[in-house]
Parts: sequence; structure tokens; C-alpha cells
Amino acid sequence: MIKLFLMPLLMVNKQGQTQLPKYCEHVDINKHTLLETEVIKTCLSRSSERDFKLLYRQYAALFIVVGVNDTENEMAVYEFIHNFVEVLDAYFSQVSELDMFNLDKVHIILDKMLLNGCIVETNRTRILAPLLILDKTSES
Repeated sequence: MIKLFLMPLLMVNKQGQTQLPKYCEHVDINKHTLLETEVIKTCLSRSSERDFKLLYRQYAALFIVVGVNDTENEMAVYEFIHNFVEVLDAYFSQVSELDMFNLDKVHIILDKMLLNGCIVETNRTRILAPLLILDKTSES
């Protein structure tokens, strides 16, 4: 089990605009913007003067950033990021910044995959099942 630290997930476009912040630990609302700005600057400049590591992958114009402590398995976190993108791709057909208008559904996916900063589900079928049921009921 992987325990993600401070800010488990942040999606950012190339212009540095936050598309999706997901916090598992409490962070004061006033500090959100400051923390996200620092994280974006750190990723874009690739400097590391933090007490946590920033792991990120770029998919087209979208950066997915995960903050972890020094004891985490980096490869497992990179696999989590890739699995998250595959789940988004399966649901939205093609992951891009333009698909992020359905942030409520992205949060449902993240909530199904993460619980208190721990990865609890990686099976795409089980992750998407609640959304598919929700879509069917909304069509009826």
C-alpha cells in the first residue's frame, strides 16, 4: 500500500493553470493557491528544495503531479499515475485538458482509487462501475 503525502494529485496544463487539485490531508484553503503555485514552479523549473518529492508525468498538454514523502516507491506512484490516465481515457475516450469540464466525474474516479492518500483500487472495471451506473440512471 502506498501512502501519498500532502497533495496526492494535481493536474496542471502547460500554462501553469490548475485543472484538478485533490488533497487527502487537510490543507488550509488559503494555502491551496500558494502550495499549488510553488508546486507548478518547482515542476516547471525542476528544482527540488522541498521536504517532499514531486513526481509527475506529462500527457499531451496535461501534467499530473503527485506529492510523496521520501520513503515512497516512486515506480509505484508512476504506475498509479499511468493507471489513473488509463481509467480517464477509458471513460472519456481521450484524456485532454478539454475533457476536464466533467471534474465531478474525475473526482468520483479519484475517490474510488484513493482513500486517505492510499491507493485502494486499480481495477478499471471496478473503478468505472459507479460512473457507468450513474450514466445509465441519468439517461433514463
